[in-house]
Amino acid sequence: MASGTCVPRLFLACLVRSAAGVAALAATVAVAEEDAADRFRTRVLPVLQENCFDCHGWGAEEGGLALDVDPAAGAFLTDTETWWKVLKNVRAGVMPPEGYTALPDEAKQSLATWVKSDVFGIDPHNVDPGPSAVRRLNRYEYGNTIRDLMGIDYNVEIEFPPDDSGFGFDNVGDGQSLSPMLVEKYLRAAQSIVDQAVPTVTRVIQHQEYRGRDFRSDDGSRRGERMSVDDEATVTRAFTLDEPGAHRVVVNAMVDGSFEFHPRRCVVTFSVDGQQRSQAEYGWQEKLKIEHVFDEEFEAGEHTLTFSVRPLPLAEGDQEEDDFSNEPHHAHYFVRSVKVEGPLDPPKWQRPPNYQRFFTRDQPPSAPDERRAYAEELLERFAGRAFRRPVDAATVDRLAALAESVYSQPDKTFEAGVAHAMVAVLASPRFLLRADFPAGQRVDSTYPLVDEYSLASRLSYFFWSTMPDQELTDLAARGQLRESLDAQVERMLADDRSRRMVREFVGQWLRSRDVENVSIDALAALGLKEEYDEILEEFRRSFRGRRPRNRGANAQSPEEQARAREVRERFRELREVRDTFDGGIRRAMRDETDMTFEHIVREDRSVLELIDSDYTFLNEDLADFYGIDGVQGRRMRKVTLPQDSQRGGVLTQGTMLTVTSNPTRTSPVKRGLFILDNLLGAPPPPAPPGVPELEEAAEKLGEQQPTLREVLALHRESALCSSCHARMDPLGLALENFDAMGRWRDFDNGRPIDSSGNLVSGETFASVQDLKTILATSHRRSFYRCLTEKLFTYALGRGLDYYDVHAVDTIVDELDENNGRVGVLIRGVVRSDPFLRHRGDPAARVSARDDDQPPAATR
Repeated sequence: MASGTCVPRLFLACLVRSAAGVAALAATVAVAEEDAADRFRTRVLPVLQENCFDCHGWGAEEGGLALDVDPAAGAFLTDTETWWKVLKNVRAGVMPPEGYTALPDEAKQSLATWVKSDVFGIDPHNVDPGPSAVRRLNRYEYGNTIRDLMGIDYNVEIEFPPDDSGFGFDNVGDGQSLSPMLVEKYLRAAQSIVDQAVPTVTRVIQHQEYRGRDFRSDDGSRRGERMSVDDEATVTRAFTLDEPGAHRVVVNAMVDGSFEFHPRRCVVTFSVDGQQRSQAEYGWQEKLKIEHVFDEEFEAGEHTLTFSVRPLPLAEGDQEEDDFSNEPHHAHYFVRSVKVEGPLDPPKWQRPPNYQRFFTRDQPPSAPDERRAYAEELLERFAGRAFRRPVDAATVDRLAALAESVYSQPDKTFEAGVAHAMVAVLASPRFLLRADFPAGQRVDSTYPLVDEYSLASRLSYFFWSTMPDQELTDLAARGQLRESLDAQVERMLADDRSRRMVREFVGQWLRSRDVENVSIDALAALGLKEEYDEILEEFRRSFRGRRPRNRGANAQSPEEQARAREVRERFRELREVRDTFDGGIRRAMRDETDMTFEHIVREDRSVLELIDSDYTFLNEDLADFYGIDGVQGRRMRKVTLPQDSQRGGVLTQGTMLTVTSNPTRTSPVKRGLFILDNLLGAPPPPAPPGVPELEEAAEKLGEQQPTLREVLALHRESALCSSCHARMDPLGLALENFDAMGRWRDFDNGRPIDSSGNLVSGETFASVQDLKTILATSHRRSFYRCLTEKLFTYALGRGLDYYDVHAVDTIVDELDENNGRVGVLIRGVVRSDPFLRHRGDPAARVSARDDDQPPAATR
């Protein structure tokens, strides 16, 4: 009986203690809210009343924002979204708006401190690291990971569609999609990659394979990949054999052409070491495929393979070649490949390429239990590398069972079974997705660290866009990666693979990778399109006038012939202009931007050199394009700019100037938006519906060719447009001396260009050089903050939110104290709580029970 009454009493005692705890907690929260309200009234409200209430108080709600709400209302002090917008606008100088006195630095700091502490609830000693994003390997990461894991290159640009982006980067989980079509592509890719990379037999016949381009004439003028039936030619390829014995030679060739009635024929002879092995006559045939197979007995040493083409005389009655001169026609013999296989004697067969990458023994065991254990050993190692962490026993058991189901069949090898299981690994979500896990659970509200394997993956995909290498994995396995973090960061940055971070981060942040595909009409951008069209038509008329039938009375006069020569010369000039902005120039522009950032990283220089510097990276073609003398050769190299040069910094590089232009002209609006979004971190909101196009404003001016400055000034008169364009237009107009392709100009449509302007923050400038100076001094902290946020987004694979403000502010302060050295930025990101810690909430774990079943295509 006594024991029966003990449970209710114990339960009641616990309930009383719990109620007391809840009451105490509620009282603590109430006191905290009261203190927050008091701090708001004493520290923040006076600042808002003096600087913000004209638009956001005393009944005014500009933009739907009212700041004169009773601070006692709990929602007002916990509206993180609203206060984060307020904080960003104040820091960016957007608020107070143009025409009002700028907020003093002390007032900004007071507001920021209150928002971070009382609204965001940030504890500097226990910072919320934010959610750990689950993200899919983008196609660039997938390709690199496959190369390191499987030892082959997989053409991801052909096999996979372009990745979606979120917050400006294609490695952000929130922006990625995983459609059924993409899942199907991953399944096919897994099978294709394993087929290419993993041997399915223990021994194979050796072979050497040569393409048509490997066959050359003695003088090097001809190659076997394309030999005309009209011309006599001989091409040869030498090769060496280490082993004597029986071999097989397999020749693959093709005959093709572009004109059905090509009359000529030829004899093609194939010889081995000067001995004829085949001879056949060929003429035009559409894509005629040819294969010859010969068995040869070779000695060890050097040997030769030779193709000879001998044209045959035209048969009687065939048209002379001149009769076909006005029609495009040709026929060719194409050497596609010659493969030499052997020795054919089985004892001389060798282990397949890549065998040791996947298999640790020369031969699999014969006993069933030993074979199963060996399969488990191999698949545990492979899956651990692919999943980037140790694999549980249940997963290994299922993979080994899958392998056994194949290699136990009479006609299947052990290697084929293991390869089949590897397909399942590459199709697994644990390979395709990246998820981070905590090292433990939250203790006393402290956010746990990410485990060492998650840290290894974060580092490797941040710096190298690929899986962790062996050193990172070994350190993680020993639990020593975190303690050697600085040394590993230094090692990884020194590795050539860190260029991937430069190319991917800069390519998306500064849009340098877009320059190779952006549409620019060089003639239209230079105002030469109409002249080109007119000259082209006159050139065509002139060409028709020179045809042989225009003789005698129809012959051109000397004046017409002179004009025809002028037209041809001008047409060539305009065609050169049309082709000026070609792929070589575009690639050099991208390299210029990427190499500038890489130089700053390698030399640990100030990131402010991205805004303004006395150097850039050029080759001869790009230097000529920019009008810079003294650069010779195709190699990109660092070039010191003249003192009076307007170049220097990303704002004056061809990448930024081109990707922010329209196809036929510059766009000050796009250029200004680029600066606000990517350099100052203060993009304006999207344009409201119903905003008139610039062309409508141009029509109102009634001039023949108004300048863009005049058009934009009229456009800003619209109340819908004025606030945003007041911020964007001066920044973009400062770059008007650079045309749509990034070349310097002093005039536009015959009128001098005015690049002066006034910023909404109060500064004035006369040129782009002045603007760069302003951005690198007065607005340097905004640039530091923007760059830090962009790098965080890229490193974490997620967008930033209010809980990340402390981590960003800490790095911005350190950058300001260290003259913007990039090493401070990179180490700051890697050492930060968002990078090193985990919320401890259940990550979107990939099930270890369901995800490793073989895909339907491979069962």
